[in-house]
Amino acid sequence: MEYIRRMIVLIIALFAYGTSATPLVSHEILSTSTYLIGTYTEAKNQGIELLSLDQTNMVLSSKVVASIIKNPTFVIANRSRTHVYTVESIPNGKLRTYGFNQGQPTLELLGETDSLGDHPCYIALDNSERLLAVANYESGSFSIYGVDSLGGLHFKQSVQHSGKSINKQRQNSAHVHSMIFHPNGKQLLVADLGTDKIHIYDLDYSKAAPVTQATPAHFSVAAGSGPRHMVMHPDGKLLYLVHELTGEIGVYFYENGQIRHASTYSLSTAQFKGHVQAAEIRLSPDGKFIYVSNRGDANNMSVFQADLEGGLSLIQQISTGGRTPRNFNLSPDGHFLLVANQDSDEIRLFKRDLVTGRLSKTSARVDIKKPAYIFSLH
Repeated sequence: MEYIRRMIVLIIALFAYGTSATPLVSHEILSTSTYLIGTYTEAKNQGIELLSLDQTNMVLSSKVVASIIKNPTFVIANRSRTHVYTVESIPNGKLRTYGFNQGQPTLELLGETDSLGDHPCYIALDNSERLLAVANYESGSFSIYGVDSLGGLHFKQSVQHSGKSINKQRQNSAHVHSMIFHPNGKQLLVADLGTDKIHIYDLDYSKAAPVTQATPAHFSVAAGSGPRHMVMHPDGKLLYLVHELTGEIGVYFYENGQIRHASTYSLSTAQFKGHVQAAEIRLSPDGKFIYVSNRGDANNMSVFQADLEGGLSLIQQISTGGRTPRNFNLSPDGHFLLVANQDSDEIRLFKRDLVTGRLSKTSARVDIKKPAYIFSLH
């Protein structure tokens, strides 16, 4: 019966996606999946947690695997899952490197280095995993490190942004919030919430300082938008950007190193009254659906269906069941979505329909103090 069920799911998915220009991404249906959880810490016994999802029975469990660390709010691993990198989001921020033993599973601290800025909030590895970039939110800068064959980090370059925008509470100075390496391996895109700009940098791996300003050097988004997190379609031609301060998602075309605006969509209905604070954005494995979280008074998820012309169609809004959904992630097979409700100290589980993209609530949840980031391991 299980074999028949899997075949039916596959046939339905092929029918739904078979005529699309976007290739179907196939994933094995998993019985379990695991995740690294970054947190804001209030005690020495808190830190990075390892979360396990029993997908068959929809049960979540978690344990601390790295403690005595302050605010590891953003944590990632390399593709081979041998090394884990995390920020310490504090003044005079830090980067930590851990060796990861998946069999145990345990994290062993291998090194620590300065992020060369205040309150680092985001880490990105390039496609070749030779460079690592970290965003320093409060100081409006980012730093670049080389990654050696043993996973160690070696400082290469620091870049300082300047400027401001129209929101006097949040945009009186530069605030680098995220960055992504373009799939072409030639450019780094940096979202600056404080200046309402996406900065564009050219990459040259042969240079001691590998990033230089591109021409043009930046793209300005609508004033007061507050660029936060972004994701790029795998074909490298569409960029989806969270406008944190206005509670929107912006769609942008990327072509020959230049960015241009396609469309902007609100994360709120006309009837909504209250404060918005958009947070995370994810693209489904097949590239057809966009998921965005909204904090403030909304505390919900928006689900959009995407096309390759830059259009989005809102198909669902659903409560996250808690407060401040700072982050979320999809399971590797796409069947589930996990939401980190930071201010209600929990992670909640939603089922995801592969064909429609829609989410449905489950009763599964796990208590974690101030969860801030979810990184999918497998």
